[in-house]
Amino acid sequence: MTDPINNLAPGQRLVFVGGLHRSGTTPLTRALAAHRQVSGFSGTGVEEDEGQHLQDVMPTGERFGGPGRFALDPASALTERSPLATPETAARLFSDWSKYWDLDRPVLVEKSPPNLIRMRFLQSLFPDASFIVIMRHPVIVSLSTKKWAPRRTYRSVFENWFRAHETMSDDAVAIDRLQVVKYEDLVARPAEVLATVREFLTLDGDIDTDIVQAGRSSAYEGTWSSWAESSNPIIRRRYRRLHREFGVRALRFGYRLDDLDHIAPPTL
Repeated sequence: MTDPINNLAPGQRLVFVGGLHRSGTTPLTRALAAHRQVSGFSGTGVEEDEGQHLQDVMPTGERFGGPGRFALDPASALTERSPLATPETAARLFSDWSKYWDLDRPVLVEKSPPNLIRMRFLQSLFPDASFIVIMRHPVIVSLSTKKWAPRRTYRSVFENWFRAHETMSDDAVAIDRLQVVKYEDLVARPAEVLATVREFLTLDGDIDTDIVQAGRSSAYEGTWSSWAESSNPIIRRRYRRLHREFGVRALRFGYRLDDLDHIAPPTL
């Protein structure tokens, strides 16, 4: 017998993966989906096989500006108080996504960046769902996103990072099953981190670590370091302004803007 609302079979579970663009959501989700008990989206034809593009119920991140911007619009964050938080929405989402899952698998994974600020909403639709958030250094994410979206200002892409993660952190107390993974830990110790993910999701057998490969951060690290002592006063002022505005906020998440190698657990 299936659930009358969303057609989940007995013992079947949903897992939502969230994290900003360039944070590692894709390799993490692909590693999960390669496990024999898990089904994720693959070959869908939409950007990065994100579930947000495979449904027509929730507004996508692009509706609010896309990468480097969507978290700046308060309307992008959804909670259990949203008018969309109804059994009908749950049924429509599951119907849309189920076309791309192997429903014979017990664990069904959906990944989209806006999940980061919609956990309370998704939990209200699917109360037994689990959530995995992957977080990467705000300097690396912001500089790489700025390269994608040159019209964005440096301040706005940094602010987007902090707004998204502060919303996530504030919402975390209301989420029953949440695991936060640091990208830096994942690529440095993939077997160890994926073992904690396996335990969190109660999967049988290891998650393949071969899919997880370190993304290139050295160029952005070099750019950030060069700004601090640049001979160009405009660049030096930019660095100091960003550090002044976001340095303290970064500490909450275990990062330092003056030491990119400093990685600590976030305070949620």
